[in-house]
Amino acid sequence: MFIDELSPIFKEFTQHPVSFLGGFFSGVFRLNLADDPVKSWLDKQTGSTSYTSTATEANNGKAAGPQQIAIE
Repeated sequence: MFIDELSPIFKEFTQHPVSFLGGFFSGVFRLNLADDPVKSWLDKQTGSTSYTSTATEANNGKAAGPQQIAIE
């Protein structure tokens, strides 16, 4: 039962081990691809800037911090 739940993870790992480990590493260390030094390293590796920053989209134009809501 537990192995059935983990089988998709192992399948992705065996098909694309480098990209899987890269994504796992960046998730564990909470790396943002738009921050330096990751951004500059990616630019050197790929030679292009094909990604965009999503920091402003995540906040939906509002300031970060506590928000006040009204529940009726």
